[in-house]
This record gives sequence, C-alpha cells and structure tokens, in this order.
Amino acid sequence: MASNDEQQPLHVLLFPFVAPGHLIPVADMAALFASHGVKCTILTTPANADVIRSAVDGANNAVCSTGAPEIDISTVPFPDVGSLAPGVESVVGISSEADRSRLLEAVRLLREPFDRFLADHRPDAVVADSFYPWTTDTAAEHGVPRLCFLGTSMFARACNASLLCSNTLELEGLPPDDPDAIVSLPGLPHRVTLRRGQVMDPRKNELEWNYGKLVNAADQRSYGEVFNSFAELEPGYAEHYRTALGRRVWLVGPVGHASDVLAARGGAGELSLEAERCLRWLDQKPDGSVVFISFGTLTRFTAVEQREVARGLQLSGRNFVWVMSESEAEPSQWMPEGFAELIDPREHGIIFWGWAPQRLILGHSAVGGFVTHCGWNSVLEAVSAGVPLVTWPRHGDQFYNEKLILEVLKIGVSVGSRFSATKVEVRSEVINGEKIAEGIDRVMGDDEEAEAVRKKAVDLRGKARSAIEKGGSSYDDLDQLITELMARRNSVSV
Repeated sequence: MASNDEQQPLHVLLFPFVAPGHLIPVADMAALFASHGVKCTILTTPANADVIRSAVDGANNAVCSTGAPEIDISTVPFPDVGSLAPGVESVVGISSEADRSRLLEAVRLLREPFDRFLADHRPDAVVADSFYPWTTDTAAEHGVPRLCFLGTSMFARACNASLLCSNTLELEGLPPDDPDAIVSLPGLPHRVTLRRGQVMDPRKNELEWNYGKLVNAADQRSYGEVFNSFAELEPGYAEHYRTALGRRVWLVGPVGHASDVLAARGGAGELSLEAERCLRWLDQKPDGSVVFISFGTLTRFTAVEQREVARGLQLSGRNFVWVMSESEAEPSQWMPEGFAELIDPREHGIIFWGWAPQRLILGHSAVGGFVTHCGWNSVLEAVSAGVPLVTWPRHGDQFYNEKLILEVLKIGVSVGSRFSATKVEVRSEVINGEKIAEGIDRVMGDDEEAEAVRKKAVDLRGKARSAIEKGGSSYDDLDQLITELMARRNSVSV
C-alpha cells in the first residue's frame, strides 16, 4: 500500500438502533475511538441525530484539539411507512403494537441507505447494532468487517444465548401458565435462575423468540462483538464468550465515563435551567443523603405505581431526586397526601421533569442510592460513580442485569419485581411503597448489610475508572482491536 494511504486513520462506521439507550453509548464509543485516532462516522436519521448531537459536538471540542479526527454524523431520511406521528423516528414515540410494527418496517428499510454508505465510503469496519441483523450480510457483500454492539451486558447476552440455544428444554417442562415457575439457564459461569415470567417464552411470543434467534445467529457470523463493559465487572464472561461460545469480543467500557473524561478536557457543555437547579439543590445536601430515582426513557408507570413510589419515598424519610417524563400521569392522579410538602425546594425532594443529566447527578457526592430499572447504561453509570442500586427491572435484559448486580457483584438489593412487560403492555404487578422504602433503607442505612453493599460499589468504581486509563483492561482491548483492524486493512490493500 502507498505510504500516503498508510497515514490515513482507520475509518469506522457506527450504526446505532433508533432508541436513546442505543444511540447514547454509541456516541460515547465514537468519542472513545476518536481519542485513539480513529475516524468515526455515525449513521442515523435526523431526529435521532438530534439526541446525540450535543454529545458529539462536545467530544469533537475535546479530541480535535489533540489533532484527532472529527466525529461525523451522517443523516439519512427516516423511511416513510405512513401512520407514524410526524417526527417519530424511534421507539420513544411508540405507544401501541401497531406503531411498533410500523417502526420495525421502517428499520428494515434502512438497509438501502446503509448499503449505499458502504458502497460510497468504504469504511474499514462497521459497528452495527445487533437489532440490525441484516447488516452482517450487507457488510460482507462489501468486504467490510461487521462488529456487533447491543449496549447491554455480556452477562445478559450470555444468558439470552443460553435460553435461545438450549432448545427451551427448561421451558417445555414447565406449566405454561405459571409465571413463578423457575427456569434454570444452563452452561453459564454462574448458576442463573429466573422466574418464567421474566424471560422470553416461545409459546407466548413466537415472533420475539424467532427474532432473538435471528439476531443471535447474525452476531455469531460477525467479525466480533464490542461490549460497553470491562473485565472486572463481569468476571468469567469474556472467557465464556471466547471459549464456550467461540465468539470474538472486545470490552471497551465504561464508554460513558471515558466520554465524560474527554468532555471535561474540552470544557463542559451548557446545562438546562432544570439541571442547574437540581445540581444546586444537591450541593446543599449532606454526602450520601439523597436517593436518585430514574427508570430510563422508555419505562412508563401507571398512576397506581407512581403513587406507591411516592409512598415509598415518604416512608423512607430520605432526600430524593425523582426523574419523571412529561407524559406521565398528572400529579393529581397519583400524589398521596403530604407528598406535595416534601417536594418544596426547601424540603426533602425534587421532581425532575424531562431528560436529566443522569451521570452528573449520580456523580454528585450527595447521592447515596439509585432506584433503577437496571438498563445497562444506568447500571454502568452507577458503577462508575460508586453508587449502590435498588433494582426494579421492567422487561428484557433488565432482569438478567439484576442477577449480575445482586448475585455476582453484590452492589444492590431488589424491590422484588417478578414479571416482565413492555411499555405497550398492561402490568398487573404493583410494588408497594413499603418494599420500595425497605430497598432504599437496605443500601442507605447504617447497618452492616448497607455498609457492605456501599463498600463493594466504591471498590468497583475504582476498577471502572482504571479500566479506561492507559494500561487498563478496556484501554488495552480497544488498542488491540484498532491494531487488528489496521493490520486487516493493510493486508487487504496489498
């Protein structure tokens, strides 16, 4: 290859799924790759680009001052499938099964612009979301190695692979209508059991099951898999992937913390007035005295569930920051007697409406516990901040992540969520306020259990931060991946 070609940086295309929980870690990963001298392009649609644009701009301010390549966002029109509300380009705007079907049809139609980008730009590799299984074949047609990325834990993906590949023998022997029947997942480094109502069931949702198998097969045929994780967080699972599953993996996280380190070098971005108000309020609270409650961008609670959360906060007696979506029920429908007095700015808590700067809040010294749905981004952000967790999984991989938190890492306690349901399904299970208050007390109290959980969380924080530093496990994994992709490019170009 000519010497001027050898000086060109590696070019990686990143293609995230249309959901904030997928978009945000990909933007953080692009910042991390760029800091290692990689030219990154993120391919998405206009509304989804808006979700990550400020983060990308902040990363560019930091990396470009060092001479690293700028991160590009390449947008393509969202496919017209009709009937979706104007501006709805992600799962955030989906409120029915019909809408979900239309969104999935639009996602399939993104194959053409993805194919066109590969033909026009010839990137050296593509990091494609696992929810785009067709990218494996499309990338292969162009001779581009496809690295898959889903944005969840290795633990959860290994559990899911075990469930899909065990021919559902464990499920087939269980009564079909008993959601509390215990399912044991074979062939994992740790013993993992869940309730039947917490896992995919092919007899209840054949389409979801078949799609899961399609995704798993496409990922197996990929060049490898990138995880937003680090070796010390998931002991034994990188080796399990490489040996038992025969899959190539690179752990490069926690990418959010790495992105924050870069952003600090480039200067902090502007915060909303609501965010500034929240952080000023936290400044006035004692260390470890505030419980943070947030359930991600997709979880929606019924008014009855919201009332029980409010009761739990009342019973706990703790200071709190509770993040709520603008689409949640009106306060008059759920607010218990006496709660309005608690959210006076001079009193115990505040409700944060809309998108909150979660990493900044978790990183504040006043925060001593986090009530969470166990989405992987939230778990990693808590781990990076050393904050113990009160787990309340709602659906999908969140129940697997809860197992990792409770039984392997021992950095949290559970409120006892038993059944899985998506945002468009009606939930019959309601966690009462007494259980919520008990969970908060078990991570923020003064007894030996709470102190042990907090100590483990703080110890893990140190390991998370060391992983991304030079010489750390994730830093080295990323360097190895870049070196391998560069060597492949050179060999192909000879």
